[in-house]
Formats: sequence, structure tokens, C-alpha cells
Amino acid sequence: MDISLINKNALICGGSKGIGRSSALLLSRMGANITIVSRTVENMKKVVSELDTTQNQTHDYISVDFSNPNDVKDKIEHLVSKKNIHILINNTGGPPGGPILKAKPEAFIMAYNQHLICNHIITTSVVDGMEKEGYGRIINIISTSVKSPIMGLGVSNTTRGAVASWAKTMSYELGPKAITINNVLPGFTGTGRLDQIITNRATKGGITEEEVIKNMKAGVPMNRFADPIEVANAIGFLASPAASYITGISLPVDGGRTKCL
Repeated sequence: MDISLINKNALICGGSKGIGRSSALLLSRMGANITIVSRTVENMKKVVSELDTTQNQTHDYISVDFSNPNDVKDKIEHLVSKKNIHILINNTGGPPGGPILKAKPEAFIMAYNQHLICNHIITTSVVDGMEKEGYGRIINIISTSVKSPIMGLGVSNTTRGAVASWAKTMSYELGPKAITINNVLPGFTGTGRLDQIITNRATKGGITEEEVIKNMKAGVPMNRFADPIEVANAIGFLASPAASYITGISLPVDGGRTKCL
């Protein structure tokens, strides 16, 4: 099975921490040249220093503000003017939690800009290069909420669902270009985002964080949270030549928690 990414350029959004960081580390070990996109320069510098270079790769980073789609457009277009991208990982931190009835319209607009709009800007910027190179893999890191909404994450559920539908629609147009686009749906994964959810649930429920963790794990057949590298492994496979005939899917990596097919 061919999973080598030697001579491939990977653009990894949100690559300075969590699942994005684990994906950057893994894809570098698979041979890819990595460009990390995030906001905090110091965090990106640290991750770049940890990336594998044993196969003569070169790695870099771009500081981008995803709350400003124009900034994203300008910087990504500058990047692709210098090199073609073979692999794109669309990944942005989730919107704040809360019931959907209490969500203000501005919250939806902000979330759509940071996720759907920025994903679209970046994707449309790189597909010409992918087609020219004869290799394209687009992977969106979303959430299991696209299959089963998660209570207390109203804006996130809505936005993630929109991204999943966007990607499925895009798959029909990218297929003839031999470019795949897929969604990875992480379940409860040991990241800062999960820590925030646990704290919020404990506060609202008037219980300890330990109780929240116990209750959350009880709903996972494997009875534990994922390590970010376990999600990155799925991303690495979908980014590889071995996944050449897989497109338009939403793949849960959730220890079996999602209760639908």
C-alpha cells in the first residue's frame, strides 16, 4: 500500500496545536513538505522545529487571521504563486458553545466566515495547482455533529453541517480532476477544545469536571477519549495515494460513539 508523500506539499490549517499539529507531524514523517497556517507565530515556529526532515523536506508557516477572509485570500494566493499544493487540511477551531435559541445572528456569520468561507477561499486557490500536478487531496476536519447534532453546540452544529454539504457538493466537481475531498469527524479527542467543553458542562451542570469526563467516556464504546494522533492517522491515509478512490465521505473517528451509520 502506497502511503508515501515524498515530494508532496501539504498545507495544514490550524497546524500549531491539537489535531492539526499531530497531522503536521505525521505527514512530515510520511515525507511531505509542510506549510502550517495558524495565527500564533511562536506556536508555529515550535511545531516546525519538530517536523521530520530526514527525507530532505522543507517546512514553513504562514500567520493568518481566519476571522478576516480577505487576509486568508491574500496570503494563500501569495503562497500558491510560489508553489503548488498537493494536500490541503482545512481545520479551524470550533465556535463557542451554547444553545441555538440563544445564538445571535452575528455568531453564525462569524462561524461561517471562519469555516465555510475560509475553506472555500483556500480550496479554490489550490485546486488549479492540484489539477496541474495530477494529485489533490482535500481533507476537512469537522465534527461528528454532521451526523448527530451535539447538544449545547448550536452554532457549531449548523456550521459544521454546512461545511459537510459544501464538501459533498464539491466532490462532484473535483472528481473529474482526480482530486478527492473528504471530511474527518473527530469524536471526543484530547485537545484544548475538549477541555473547554468539559469545563462548560461542569459549570452549567453544577458537577465536577471528573464527573463530566466519566459521563462522556461512558457514551463511547471504547470508554476513552482519542489521542490526536489517532485522528491524524485517518487524515494521513486520506492524504495518501492509497486513498485515490475515496471521495465525498464523512469519516467518524470517534471510538464508535456516533449512533448512526
